[in-house]
Amino acid sequence: MAQKTAIFQKSAPAAGIDPKLARALYADMVLIRRFEEKAAEGYALGKIGGFLHLYIGEEAVAVGATSAMRPDDYAIAAYREHGHCLAKGSDPKRVMAELYGRIDGLSKGKGGSMHLFDKSVNFLGGHAIVGAHLPLATGAGFSIKYRGGDQVVACYFGDGAVPEGEFHEAMNLAALWKLPVIFICENNRYAMGTSLERALAETEIWKFGRAYNMPSEAVDGMDVLAIRDVIGQAVARARVDGTPSLIEARTYRFRGHSMRDPAGAVYRTKEEVEREKLRDPIALFRDRALKAGWLSEDDLRSIEKDVADRVDEAVAFADASPEPPIEELLTDIFKES
Repeated sequence: MAQKTAIFQKSAPAAGIDPKLARALYADMVLIRRFEEKAAEGYALGKIGGFLHLYIGEEAVAVGATSAMRPDDYAIAAYREHGHCLAKGSDPKRVMAELYGRIDGLSKGKGGSMHLFDKSVNFLGGHAIVGAHLPLATGAGFSIKYRGGDQVVACYFGDGAVPEGEFHEAMNLAALWKLPVIFICENNRYAMGTSLERALAETEIWKFGRAYNMPSEAVDGMDVLAIRDVIGQAVARARVDGTPSLIEARTYRFRGHSMRDPAGAVYRTKEEVEREKLRDPIALFRDRALKAGWLSEDDLRSIEKDVADRVDEAVAFADASPEPPIEELLTDIFKES
Protein backbone atom coordinates (compact mmCIF):
# COMPACT_ATOMS: atom_id res chain seq x y z
CA MET A 1 0.00 0.00 0.00
CA ALA A 2 2.91 2.37 0.71
CA GLN A 3 4.07 1.98 -2.87
CA LYS A 4 0.62 2.80 -4.25
CA THR A 5 0.42 5.93 -2.10
CA ALA A 6 3.85 7.06 -3.28
CA ILE A 7 2.81 6.69 -6.91
CA PHE A 8 -0.30 8.81 -6.45
CA GLN A 9 1.53 11.56 -4.58
CA LYS A 10 4.42 11.81 -7.01
CA SER A 11 4.33 14.78 -9.37
CA ALA A 12 5.74 14.45 -12.84
CA PRO A 13 8.87 16.45 -13.64
CA ALA A 14 8.14 19.63 -15.57
CA ALA A 15 11.20 19.39 -17.83
CA GLY A 16 10.45 20.37 -21.40
CA ILE A 17 7.07 21.92 -20.63
CA ASP A 18 6.56 25.26 -22.35
CA PRO A 19 3.47 27.40 -23.05
CA LYS A 20 2.90 25.78 -26.45
CA LEU A 21 2.88 22.24 -25.05
CA ALA A 22 0.85 23.28 -22.00
CA ARG A 23 -1.74 24.86 -24.28
CA ALA A 24 -1.96 21.72 -26.41
CA LEU A 25 -2.35 19.42 -23.41
CA TYR A 26 -5.03 21.57 -21.83
CA ALA A 27 -6.89 22.07 -25.10
CA ASP A 28 -6.95 18.35 -25.88
CA MET A 29 -8.23 17.38 -22.44
CA VAL A 30 -10.92 20.08 -22.50
CA LEU A 31 -11.90 19.03 -26.03
CA ILE A 32 -12.48 15.45 -24.90
CA ARG A 33 -14.43 16.58 -21.81
CA ARG A 34 -16.72 18.96 -23.73
CA PHE A 35 -17.17 16.47 -26.57
CA GLU A 36 -18.25 13.77 -24.14
CA GLU A 37 -20.63 16.11 -22.36
CA LYS A 38 -22.28 16.99 -25.69
CA ALA A 39 -22.40 13.31 -26.61
CA ALA A 40 -24.26 12.62 -23.37
CA GLU A 41 -26.75 15.35 -24.30
CA GLY A 42 -27.17 13.84 -27.75
CA TYR A 43 -27.84 10.42 -26.25
CA ALA A 44 -30.44 11.85 -23.86
CA LEU A 45 -32.16 13.53 -26.83
CA GLY A 46 -32.28 10.25 -28.74
CA LYS A 47 -29.84 11.40 -31.42
CA ILE A 48 -27.28 8.75 -30.48
CA GLY A 49 -28.40 5.14 -30.37
CA GLY A 50 -26.90 1.92 -29.07
CA PHE A 51 -24.35 2.11 -26.29
CA LEU A 52 -22.37 5.17 -25.23
CA HIS A 53 -19.39 4.87 -22.88
CA LEU A 54 -17.95 8.20 -21.75
CA TYR A 55 -14.28 8.97 -21.09
CA ILE A 56 -15.00 11.77 -18.59
CA GLY A 57 -12.37 11.73 -15.84
CA GLU A 58 -9.79 9.72 -17.79
CA GLU A 59 -8.71 12.38 -20.30
CA ALA A 60 -5.15 12.66 -18.98
CA VAL A 61 -4.28 9.12 -20.07
CA ALA A 62 -4.97 9.43 -23.79
CA VAL A 63 -3.73 13.02 -24.00
CA GLY A 64 -0.55 12.42 -22.00
CA ALA A 65 0.30 9.25 -23.90
CA THR A 66 -0.39 10.72 -27.34
CA SER A 67 1.73 13.78 -26.55
CA ALA A 68 4.74 11.49 -26.04
CA MET A 69 4.31 9.81 -29.43
CA ARG A 70 4.69 10.73 -33.09
CA PRO A 71 1.75 11.21 -35.49
CA ASP A 72 2.83 8.12 -37.45
CA ASP A 73 2.63 5.91 -34.36
CA TYR A 74 -0.45 3.74 -33.94
CA ALA A 75 -3.17 3.56 -31.31
CA ILE A 76 -5.88 0.99 -30.69
CA ALA A 77 -8.52 0.91 -27.98
CA ALA A 78 -11.65 -0.74 -26.66
CA TYR A 79 -14.97 1.03 -26.24
CA ARG A 80 -14.83 4.38 -24.40
CA GLU A 81 -12.47 5.25 -27.26
CA HIS A 82 -13.81 8.67 -28.23
CA GLY A 83 -11.06 10.25 -26.14
CA HIS A 84 -8.27 8.21 -27.70
CA CYS A 85 -9.54 8.94 -31.20
CA LEU A 86 -9.75 12.69 -30.56
CA ALA A 87 -6.35 12.75 -28.84
CA LYS A 88 -4.86 11.01 -31.90
CA GLY A 89 -6.08 13.90 -34.03
CA SER A 90 -9.37 12.78 -35.57
CA ASP A 91 -11.78 15.50 -36.69
CA PRO A 92 -14.37 16.04 -33.92
CA LYS A 93 -17.02 16.69 -36.58
CA ARG A 94 -16.57 13.25 -38.13
CA VAL A 95 -16.37 11.58 -34.72
CA MET A 96 -19.66 13.16 -33.63
CA ALA A 97 -21.27 12.30 -36.96
CA GLU A 98 -20.30 8.68 -36.38
CA LEU A 99 -21.94 8.72 -32.96
CA TYR A 100 -25.05 10.12 -34.63
CA GLY A 101 -24.97 7.29 -37.19
CA ARG A 102 -24.53 9.64 -40.14
CA ILE A 103 -22.87 9.12 -43.51
CA ASP A 104 -20.11 11.69 -42.81
CA GLY A 105 -18.96 9.77 -39.75
CA LEU A 106 -15.58 8.05 -39.59
CA SER A 107 -17.19 4.70 -40.43
CA LYS A 108 -20.04 6.12 -42.52
CA GLY A 109 -22.35 5.87 -39.53
CA LYS A 110 -22.11 2.07 -39.41
CA GLY A 111 -19.75 1.73 -36.46
CA GLY A 112 -21.18 4.09 -33.90
CA SER A 113 -19.70 4.83 -30.51
CA MET A 114 -17.97 1.50 -30.01
CA HIS A 115 -16.32 1.18 -33.43
CA LEU A 116 -14.54 4.40 -34.35
CA PHE A 117 -11.69 3.96 -36.85
CA ASP A 118 -9.50 6.52 -38.57
CA LYS A 119 -6.74 5.38 -40.90
CA SER A 120 -5.72 8.98 -41.59
CA VAL A 121 -4.33 9.36 -38.06
CA ASN A 122 -3.29 5.71 -37.55
CA PHE A 123 -6.11 5.03 -35.11
CA LEU A 124 -6.78 1.33 -35.49
CA GLY A 125 -10.22 1.38 -34.00
CA GLY A 126 -12.36 0.85 -30.99
CA HIS A 127 -13.22 -2.79 -30.29
CA ALA A 128 -16.23 -3.93 -28.32
CA ILE A 129 -15.14 -7.45 -27.34
CA VAL A 130 -13.23 -7.13 -24.06
CA GLY A 131 -9.56 -7.92 -24.58
CA ALA A 132 -9.94 -8.93 -28.22
CA HIS A 133 -7.96 -5.99 -29.57
CA LEU A 134 -4.78 -6.77 -27.61
CA PRO A 135 -3.68 -9.46 -30.11
CA LEU A 136 -4.44 -6.96 -32.90
CA ALA A 137 -2.05 -4.51 -31.25
CA THR A 138 0.59 -7.23 -31.09
CA GLY A 139 -0.02 -7.95 -34.78
CA ALA A 140 0.46 -4.28 -35.61
CA GLY A 141 3.71 -4.37 -33.65
CA PHE A 142 4.81 -7.42 -35.64
CA SER A 143 4.00 -5.58 -38.87
CA ILE A 144 6.21 -2.66 -37.82
CA LYS A 145 9.08 -4.99 -37.02
CA TYR A 146 8.61 -6.97 -40.24
CA ARG A 147 8.74 -3.78 -42.32
CA GLY A 148 11.75 -2.45 -40.43
CA GLY A 149 9.94 0.63 -39.10
CA ASP A 150 10.43 2.44 -35.82
CA GLN A 151 6.83 3.30 -34.99
CA VAL A 152 5.21 2.12 -31.78
CA VAL A 153 1.70 0.94 -30.92
CA ALA A 154 -0.25 2.29 -27.95
CA CYS A 155 -2.79 -0.31 -26.87
CA TYR A 156 -5.39 1.02 -24.40
CA PHE A 157 -7.59 -1.33 -22.39
CA GLY A 158 -9.40 -1.42 -19.07
CA ASP A 159 -8.79 -3.46 -15.95
CA GLY A 160 -11.65 -5.73 -17.03
CA ALA A 161 -9.47 -7.09 -19.86
CA VAL A 162 -6.69 -8.27 -17.55
CA PRO A 163 -8.29 -11.65 -16.62
CA GLU A 164 -8.85 -12.43 -20.31
CA GLY A 165 -6.58 -14.89 -22.05
CA GLU A 166 -5.91 -12.43 -24.87
CA PHE A 167 -4.16 -10.11 -22.43
CA HIS A 168 -1.63 -12.76 -21.48
CA GLU A 169 -1.23 -14.19 -24.99
CA ALA A 170 -0.63 -10.76 -26.51
CA MET A 171 1.91 -9.72 -23.88
CA ASN A 172 3.75 -13.03 -24.10
CA LEU A 173 4.19 -12.76 -27.88
CA ALA A 174 5.14 -9.08 -27.70
CA ALA A 175 7.86 -9.87 -25.16
CA LEU A 176 9.00 -13.05 -26.91
CA TRP A 177 9.35 -11.39 -30.31
CA LYS A 178 10.31 -7.92 -28.99
CA LEU A 179 7.46 -6.02 -30.58
CA PRO A 180 7.07 -2.23 -30.05
CA VAL A 181 3.75 -2.32 -28.22
CA ILE A 182 2.98 -0.21 -25.14
CA PHE A 183 0.17 -1.90 -23.25
CA ILE A 184 -1.66 0.86 -21.34
CA CYS A 185 -4.15 -0.43 -18.79
CA GLU A 186 -6.60 2.32 -17.85
CA ASN A 187 -7.41 0.98 -14.41
CA ASN A 188 -10.59 2.81 -13.36
CA ARG A 189 -11.22 0.20 -10.64
CA TYR A 190 -14.55 -1.08 -11.96
CA ALA A 191 -15.01 -3.41 -14.91
CA MET A 192 -18.61 -2.47 -15.63
CA GLY A 193 -19.79 -2.81 -12.03
CA THR A 194 -17.25 -5.26 -10.61
CA SER A 195 -14.55 -3.84 -8.38
CA LEU A 196 -10.92 -4.68 -8.99
CA GLU A 197 -10.66 -6.57 -5.70
CA ARG A 198 -13.49 -8.92 -6.69
CA ALA A 199 -12.04 -9.70 -10.12
CA LEU A 200 -8.26 -10.07 -9.75
CA ALA A 201 -6.18 -12.15 -7.35
CA GLU A 202 -3.32 -9.70 -8.08
CA THR A 203 -4.67 -6.16 -7.96
CA GLU A 204 -1.34 -4.49 -8.76
CA ILE A 205 -1.86 -4.84 -12.51
CA TRP A 206 1.57 -3.55 -13.50
CA LYS A 207 3.12 -6.61 -11.83
CA PHE A 208 1.76 -8.87 -14.57
CA GLY A 209 4.46 -7.43 -16.82
CA ARG A 210 7.08 -9.18 -14.70
CA ALA A 211 5.77 -12.58 -15.79
CA TYR A 212 6.61 -11.64 -19.38
CA ASN A 213 9.96 -10.03 -18.62
CA MET A 214 8.95 -6.58 -19.84
CA PRO A 215 9.38 -3.17 -18.19
CA SER A 216 6.24 -2.32 -16.23
CA GLU A 217 5.09 0.28 -13.73
CA ALA A 218 2.07 2.07 -12.32
CA VAL A 219 1.46 5.77 -12.82
CA ASP A 220 -1.03 8.37 -11.64
CA GLY A 221 -3.54 8.39 -14.45
CA MET A 222 -4.99 11.71 -13.31
CA ASP A 223 -1.69 13.53 -13.93
CA VAL A 224 -1.18 14.26 -17.63
CA LEU A 225 2.51 15.07 -17.15
CA ALA A 226 3.17 11.88 -15.21
CA ILE A 227 1.56 9.89 -18.02
CA ARG A 228 3.57 11.80 -20.64
CA ASP A 229 6.80 11.09 -18.76
CA VAL A 230 6.22 7.35 -18.25
CA ILE A 231 4.93 6.75 -21.78
CA GLY A 232 7.81 8.79 -23.17
CA GLN A 233 10.26 6.40 -21.54
CA ALA A 234 8.34 3.39 -22.86
CA VAL A 235 8.31 4.88 -26.37
CA ALA A 236 12.07 5.43 -26.27
CA ARG A 237 12.65 1.79 -25.31
CA ALA A 238 10.33 0.54 -28.03
CA ARG A 239 11.99 2.61 -30.75
CA VAL A 240 15.48 1.39 -29.85
CA ASP A 241 14.94 -2.35 -29.95
CA GLY A 242 11.22 -3.11 -29.90
CA THR A 243 10.98 -3.57 -26.13
CA PRO A 244 7.29 -3.65 -25.11
CA SER A 245 6.01 -2.23 -21.82
CA LEU A 246 3.02 -2.59 -19.52
CA ILE A 247 1.85 0.67 -17.96
CA GLU A 248 -0.93 0.69 -15.38
CA ALA A 249 -2.55 4.13 -15.41
CA ARG A 250 -4.60 4.45 -12.22
CA THR A 251 -7.53 6.60 -13.16
CA TYR A 252 -11.25 6.99 -12.45
CA ARG A 253 -14.34 7.50 -14.56
CA PHE A 254 -16.65 10.15 -13.18
CA ARG A 255 -19.70 8.71 -14.97
CA GLY A 256 -21.06 5.18 -14.88
CA HIS A 257 -19.96 2.35 -17.15
CA SER A 258 -22.27 3.57 -19.91
CA MET A 259 -25.22 5.91 -20.38
CA ARG A 260 -27.43 3.04 -19.25
CA ASP A 261 -25.58 3.21 -15.94
CA PRO A 262 -25.25 7.00 -15.71
CA ALA A 263 -23.78 7.30 -12.22
CA GLY A 264 -22.55 3.83 -11.25
CA ALA A 265 -24.49 4.28 -8.01
CA VAL A 266 -25.21 0.58 -7.51
CA TYR A 267 -21.59 -0.41 -6.94
CA ARG A 268 -19.92 2.77 -5.64
CA THR A 269 -20.92 5.49 -3.24
CA LYS A 270 -21.62 9.12 -4.03
CA GLU A 271 -18.96 10.05 -1.47
CA GLU A 272 -16.36 8.03 -3.35
CA VAL A 273 -17.18 9.70 -6.66
CA GLU A 274 -17.08 13.18 -5.14
CA ARG A 275 -13.74 12.40 -3.48
CA GLU A 276 -12.25 11.27 -6.79
CA LYS A 277 -13.55 14.39 -8.54
CA LEU A 278 -11.24 16.42 -6.33
CA ARG A 279 -8.47 14.99 -8.50
CA ASP A 280 -10.05 16.00 -11.81
CA PRO A 281 -7.15 15.78 -14.29
CA ILE A 282 -8.18 18.95 -16.10
CA ALA A 283 -8.46 21.00 -12.93
CA LEU A 284 -5.15 19.64 -11.62
CA PHE A 285 -3.30 20.59 -14.80
CA ARG A 286 -5.07 23.95 -15.00
CA ASP A 287 -3.86 24.87 -11.52
CA ARG A 288 -0.34 23.63 -12.22
CA ALA A 289 -0.11 25.54 -15.51
CA LEU A 290 -1.20 28.75 -13.82
CA LYS A 291 1.19 28.30 -10.92
CA ALA A 292 4.13 27.53 -13.22
CA GLY A 293 3.32 30.46 -15.49
CA TRP A 294 2.84 28.29 -18.58
CA LEU A 295 -0.66 29.67 -19.10
CA SER A 296 -2.58 32.71 -17.90
CA GLU A 297 -6.25 33.01 -17.01
CA ASP A 298 -6.80 34.72 -20.36
CA ASP A 299 -5.08 31.82 -22.14
CA LEU A 300 -7.33 29.33 -20.38
CA ARG A 301 -10.50 31.25 -21.20
CA SER A 302 -9.42 31.53 -24.83
CA ILE A 303 -8.75 27.78 -25.06
CA GLU A 304 -12.08 26.93 -23.44
CA LYS A 305 -13.99 29.21 -25.84
CA ASP A 306 -12.21 27.77 -28.88
CA VAL A 307 -12.99 24.24 -27.72
CA ALA A 308 -16.64 25.07 -27.03
CA ASP A 309 -16.95 26.50 -30.54
CA ARG A 310 -15.35 23.39 -32.07
CA VAL A 311 -17.67 21.06 -30.22
CA ASP A 312 -20.72 23.12 -31.16
CA GLU A 313 -19.57 22.93 -34.78
CA ALA A 314 -19.22 19.16 -34.44
CA VAL A 315 -22.79 18.83 -33.18
CA ALA A 316 -24.12 21.04 -35.98
CA PHE A 317 -22.15 19.02 -38.54
CA ALA A 318 -23.53 15.74 -37.19
CA ASP A 319 -27.08 17.10 -37.18
CA ALA A 320 -26.76 18.24 -40.80
CA SER A 321 -25.15 15.04 -42.09
CA PRO A 322 -27.56 12.67 -43.89
CA GLU A 323 -28.27 9.17 -42.67
CA PRO A 324 -26.53 6.45 -44.72
CA PRO A 325 -28.57 5.32 -47.73
CA ILE A 326 -29.87 1.77 -47.70
CA GLU A 327 -27.23 0.81 -50.28
CA GLU A 328 -24.53 1.29 -47.65
CA LEU A 329 -25.65 -1.94 -45.99
CA LEU A 330 -23.93 -3.84 -48.79
CA THR A 331 -20.63 -1.92 -48.79
CA ASP A 332 -17.45 -2.41 -46.76
CA ILE A 333 -18.22 -6.10 -46.30
CA PHE A 334 -15.38 -8.65 -46.32
CA LYS A 335 -16.07 -11.70 -48.45
CA GLU A 336 -13.58 -14.39 -49.26
CA SER A 337 -13.44 -15.26 -52.95
